[in-house]
Amino acid sequence: MEFKSAVYNAAREGKVCRLKMFLDHKNEEEVKMLCHAKTNGGTPLIMGCRHGHIDVVEYLIDSCNVDIEQTGSVTFDGETIEGAPPLWSAAAAGHKHIVEFLISKGAGVNNTTFTNSTPLRAACFDGHIEIVKYLCEHNADIEVANRHGHTCLMISCYKGHIDIVKYLLERKADANRKSVKGNTALHDCAESGSLDIMKLLLERSTKMEKDSYGMTPLLAAAVTGHTNIVEYLTDSVHCDKAERIDALELLGATYVDKKRDMLGGLHYWRQAMEERFSDPIHLMPKPETLSKIAAYENATEVTNRLQLDELISDPDDMRMQALLVRERILGPAHPDTSYYIRYRGAVYADLGNFDRCITLWMYALDMQQKLLEPLNPMTQSSFLSFAELFSFMMSDNRSRPAQNVPFNDIMAVYEECINEIDRGSKHIQSVNITERDHTNYNRLILVVLHLMCLICKTKRSMRSEQDFSFKKLAYKLVKMNPLGTKGYSLLHMACAKETTSVGRYPVCAFPSIEVVNILLEVGANIHATDIDNNTPLHIAAMNKPSKVEVVKLLLNNGAHVDTCNNERQNPMQILRSASQAPLPISIVNYISLQCLAAQTIMQSKINYVGSVPKKMEDFLKMH
Repeated sequence: MEFKSAVYNAAREGKVCRLKMFLDHKNEEEVKMLCHAKTNGGTPLIMGCRHGHIDVVEYLIDSCNVDIEQTGSVTFDGETIEGAPPLWSAAAAGHKHIVEFLISKGAGVNNTTFTNSTPLRAACFDGHIEIVKYLCEHNADIEVANRHGHTCLMISCYKGHIDIVKYLLERKADANRKSVKGNTALHDCAESGSLDIMKLLLERSTKMEKDSYGMTPLLAAAVTGHTNIVEYLTDSVHCDKAERIDALELLGATYVDKKRDMLGGLHYWRQAMEERFSDPIHLMPKPETLSKIAAYENATEVTNRLQLDELISDPDDMRMQALLVRERILGPAHPDTSYYIRYRGAVYADLGNFDRCITLWMYALDMQQKLLEPLNPMTQSSFLSFAELFSFMMSDNRSRPAQNVPFNDIMAVYEECINEIDRGSKHIQSVNITERDHTNYNRLILVVLHLMCLICKTKRSMRSEQDFSFKKLAYKLVKMNPLGTKGYSLLHMACAKETTSVGRYPVCAFPSIEVVNILLEVGANIHATDIDNNTPLHIAAMNKPSKVEVVKLLLNNGAHVDTCNNERQNPMQILRSASQAPLPISIVNYISLQCLAAQTIMQSKINYVGSVPKKMEDFLKMH
């Protein structure tokens, strides 16, 4: 282990002499093992390429015969890229001399990361024009898109690298390619504010297309607040009157919410209003609001210049106008619609107006659950935000005392979170096993446990019918038996210290005796095992320091202190090894004659399978 880390660090730091000292006297098998071993997900060769150490790279390939196509993890700007080949790492970091050397040694110029990103795309991302040219001259495919369907041209447009865009267009890059979500290179220009590149694309007769949300590049620029592009396109032949009006109204909403510029927002809304009534023959009045939205305090959109001018006297009304405009034009399915509803709610929470925040967030959550696929990251993020908000409200603060969270509000979120877990379970089972991603599912289970913990804090003020409804939902959740990372059951998670870390802000501390107690009360399986055959008691015993109250609660509810995991460790051994002082629990009180008999049979290695009832077989296997 020490040698592995030493070789890795020498390669990362460019210490080729130290690298030779570690490897030159090793046999072929040892060299291969050390050079292909991963530390923090990366190999010595990948680190040498990432940090530009050509002498390290040459030594590893020429003298140590390292596989030139090995893959590993590499980090750029805080983001970890998985499955990156050495050539990708060198191209992304801008080390042309290493790129040239690797290609001369036969490295695959189009080999990709796990997300299907090529070395050429990596070079385009950070604007390494010379590497882009070199890779293209050595048969790099400019049309290979990553898993999201984004091409090299698209990322160059988004990052504003006009020299690379010109070069790719000269090599006949397809400017009309669409990503998985239907956006084109023009959308990327609009979202990044790259007007000069957009003009370049339009000169090549690039088409103005709509993406999967119905967004044109003009509307995309309005949503992101790039005034230069909005003004250029609204003055061009590419824009009809209706789209011009929508763009100006969206830009006004962006000024109000994103730029916090009320006068700027009013300016663009006036332009849009003038456009609506500029032609007496073809008037385009605003559509009437069909039904008022309680979350927006029943506000309606203004329909004439007089109403528009009156808005300036009420900033809060302007903010509601911005939400109404965005929902009408973008539609409820667009991510920005719910994002800005949540953003506005967060602003109210910062001002201490928690009721307005909860009302807006519940409206956004309902929108997300109706329109987005199960386990969508945005929906999961909404649940986490609720948990953080409720925790903040319940905590004492320098500027305000702790507040009571309305029981109906927290229960509504709790119930919807359980429903989302149910939807997520069914969704995961419906997709191919290779496409299953449990990340958001696991996070959602953690969030529901934090919500349970928060509700437990209000138990003293609960009425009997409220307590019953809480336990009824807990029972429903336990019966669903959702499993998290490492095969953890709800009870495993409630006993684990790492469950505390659910987001950027603290919510509840785990292990939580209150949550463990509720789960046991509604029938959670105290003998459930994870993929390593650990029971919840194993997990509780592994916490440092162990929470004695949780351990006692599990033992008093029938947990076996002598159940063995895959490492043949039982909770009693773990507790004794973790504790410096004498255990505050009399373990002997929790060991039965049955357990002692089972231990004796297991130690004697008697073949009991088929000779005893199935129930007894399971009991013996536990020991």
